[in-house]
Amino acid sequence: MMFEEYLSHALDSILPSNVKDAMLYSLMNGGKRIRPLLLLETLKGYGYKKELGYACAAGIEMIHTYSLIHDDLPAMDDDTLRRGKPSCHIAFDEATAILAGDGLLTHAFALAAQATNDAVKNERIVRYFSRYAGCNGMILGQTLDIEAESHTSLHIEDLEKIHYYKTGMLLTLPMVCAAIITGHESDIPVWEKIGECIGLSFQIQDDLLDITSTKEELGKNPNSDAQNHKQTYATMMKMEEAQKLCDMYYAKAKKLIEQLSFDNTGLFTILDALRNRRK
Repeated sequence: MMFEEYLSHALDSILPSNVKDAMLYSLMNGGKRIRPLLLLETLKGYGYKKELGYACAAGIEMIHTYSLIHDDLPAMDDDTLRRGKPSCHIAFDEATAILAGDGLLTHAFALAAQATNDAVKNERIVRYFSRYAGCNGMILGQTLDIEAESHTSLHIEDLEKIHYYKTGMLLTLPMVCAAIITGHESDIPVWEKIGECIGLSFQIQDDLLDITSTKEELGKNPNSDAQNHKQTYATMMKMEEAQKLCDMYYAKAKKLIEQLSFDNTGLFTILDALRNRRK
């Protein structure tokens, strides 16, 4: 079974409701599946079958999807498009979208709790889910991002802190979980540095693409950062400088991966695809 098919059935145990429909709508509404790919290719690099990571990868994708549903809400970024289709609160309604996000988040932990046949590993995975997605992780980044909207003079270091948490944490989590599943927890400090680099490079790209890409390419409304009065890498430095910084972080991530006893072929392919993405 391919991961996408597994994901399409990951909500089967949930009773029918309008909220379940909204959860499935957003979860299966396209997407690059970057976080699952990072987890599955890291498993492969350690010499393990990708299928061993399906439950964990699905849980991480649910957390990512819940964050997008809530980001699009009127109280947050107020975006009407996501992945080229109406945002969840447009396709359904605001209350249903909020509950759909809540449902995806809680179900993600149910999957994490049964990610492997080893209860100790599952407990570790649940702890990392909570840490990286919670108030010391992604939510902290979102909080700092909201607070930054009222500040007129941010520094690059401020942006790095915001996006280390907001973007980097959920891009680090898949590789950390793969290290736990395969018994390579001693590699986690290196994966955390790798995830930080991937997260920052990914965010710089997002900032640049928000300006340079079309609605069709992005699958959402362009220039949303400017409309929300956000300071970004693209507004705080020249675009050429921002691109060089992005490339530097990708190169640093690759150099760190090369330090591990690990077949990096698949992971490097993903990083190269990310570096050249247009959406």
